[in-house]
Amino acid sequence: MKRSIEFVLVATAVVLFGFATSLLAQESVIGSPIGNPDPPEAAPVHYPSAPGTLVIPKSSLPQPTPAGHKFAAHTNVEALIPAGIEPNEAPPFPGYGYETPASLACVYGLITAGFAGCNPYNAPAANPIKGGAKSIAIVDAYDDPSAPGDLAWFSLQFGLPLALPQFKIVYANNTNSFCVGQVPPVDFSGGWEIEESLDVEWSHAMAPSADIYLVEACTNSDTDLQQAVLVANNLVACGNSGINSTSFVLTVCSTPTLNGEVSMSWGGGEFIGENASDSCATPDDSCFTMPGVVYFASSGDSPGVIWPGTSPNVVSAGGLSNRRNAVTFNIVSAGDSTWVDAGAGESAIETIPSYQSGNAVVTAICNAGFRCVPDVSFDADPNTGVYVYDSFPIEGVVFGPWWVVGGTSVSSPALAGIINNAASKSGTWYASTNAELTKIYGEIPSASYFTPIVSGFCGEYMGFTAVPGGYNFCTGGGAVHSYNGK
Repeated sequence: MKRSIEFVLVATAVVLFGFATSLLAQESVIGSPIGNPDPPEAAPVHYPSAPGTLVIPKSSLPQPTPAGHKFAAHTNVEALIPAGIEPNEAPPFPGYGYETPASLACVYGLITAGFAGCNPYNAPAANPIKGGAKSIAIVDAYDDPSAPGDLAWFSLQFGLPLALPQFKIVYANNTNSFCVGQVPPVDFSGGWEIEESLDVEWSHAMAPSADIYLVEACTNSDTDLQQAVLVANNLVACGNSGINSTSFVLTVCSTPTLNGEVSMSWGGGEFIGENASDSCATPDDSCFTMPGVVYFASSGDSPGVIWPGTSPNVVSAGGLSNRRNAVTFNIVSAGDSTWVDAGAGESAIETIPSYQSGNAVVTAICNAGFRCVPDVSFDADPNTGVYVYDSFPIEGVVFGPWWVVGGTSVSSPALAGIINNAASKSGTWYASTNAELTKIYGEIPSASYFTPIVSGFCGEYMGFTAVPGGYNFCTGGGAVHSYNGK
């Protein structure tokens, strides 16, 4: 068996990009997938039958906590069968029904030359998004065997550059894991697979020149994801996994010299001890403190809050909705509406961090002394969702492989890519999430670099309102606008 931390790019993707077929050197043992010892409770199977059908995989439902653990993570992804034109033809594109990398780059002011209506029909054939550097690590559970080829197809369709060394899959096996020496088992619901396709493709879309690591935890349990975060920390800060290829013992990088981002689109209920500081000996906030790394986590897809999105050491990524003319597809209003299902509110455990307590606009809303989320938001409404290429079946059903995807699982990797690109353009790589958020909150309530959201509702019983002022519970500081101020 071969030891592996990188991937074999599937032949079709290689042909598409003119890549030479290559097997990269790898670090962990590849074997056959094995089952999940703590399977989530069964959920109703969604059988897609018509365009517009919303599919919420069981991976996005609350997961039962295995015995001896603090939580089991769920994804924050909702998939819609495209009701409009699918992007399944070669460029130049005749048009689309939902959001593309170019259309959202236009909406959020990330490209110097916009186009009429920020309409994908009017987008230039050449990729308008440039930049990105260093690396972004995506932390997810299980294994997506289709990820390399799916990323290649996605990149080809939208004119995004993709070089063979840019994408690497890393298995975060350890000596305590039941799948030590094995490929992480596949989650056959397909929920974690579409999560991984989404995360990889949209972080790459927003920072096409950055390296992307897909770090796969053995399961969705807290301890396996903790291991994957530590591996991601090593990859971003030191350029290697830190896993011994023979013993599978993990050594934590002690002299970080690099910079980048870590994105986590999953989460679970808050728990006692999440705010501990034990150098990540257990899953807690101290796992997100590697120097030179900025962390992102989804705020959730239902009223309330989830961890790690409530951690003061992550950028909590919330959700927005766009409005487009149903006939012309021109933008009606650029991300100035809430997504009603986005996670938002105050932590019951985490105290308010300095970057929030020092901002009078924030404390006027967030005034109970606890961490408030989200911090900043991105399009997450599946009805205004983004195209994702995912060839792995969802709930046993093959459709597509193009899906329209929403949920705050979109927000986390997309914002990680935008912040990466902003740093590559400015030359300023922040030493921590705290430094990044101090900069972001320093720009609130100015509308120069973030667009305040002034309409809509969210939260339990729709109790939160997106009011003018620069910060609200539904969307935090609002939508990104340009790469400045980040």
